[in-house]
Amino acid sequence: YFIENLGDCVVLEMVSIPYGKFKMGAAKDEEASQEEERPTHIVNVKPFFLSKYPITQAQWKVIAQLPKISRDINPEVSEFKGDNLPVERVSWCDAQEFCQRLSRETGRTYRLPSEAEWEYACRARTSTPFHFGKKMTTHIANYSGENEDINGIYHQQTTEVGRFPANCFGLYDMHGLVWE
Repeated sequence: YFIENLGDCVVLEMVSIPYGKFKMGAAKDEEASQEEERPTHIVNVKPFFLSKYPITQAQWKVIAQLPKISRDINPEVSEFKGDNLPVERVSWCDAQEFCQRLSRETGRTYRLPSEAEWEYACRARTSTPFHFGKKMTTHIANYSGENEDINGIYHQQTTEVGRFPANCFGLYDMHGLVWE
């Protein structure tokens, strides 16, 4: 675990994800799974670091103001506004530029996780589809909840990062909130 000071009272909290192996993909009987998630297979993952929370709009704005490397990035790209809301509406190319600027500014190498790293970190050594079990509800993740019972909450926008419980690795908002 370490904290990167980005300036303007904005920090980036990084969590150490340990090495391990896991069964990647979805079983045929997993509800709402898709054919491209099969077959399941064992994947070995080396240790890496991942942000404790999705990148916030405050973090995005600080890095977007730094000199460009390959492309301009819009500091106000998100539809839903708020410094502690996750940045959304970001292209893969913009995310790459963000990582390059962050790397240059801090002297550390930052990158996007691979699909396997992301799934491993998300599941946090569990064998269920979600780190909290087999079923997602709007009480433990921000998502549309279209099939939720009458007590479900559909926020209809992003919520502040860290609002829902962390997984066993200490990562927040790995399910729902924004599309990974």
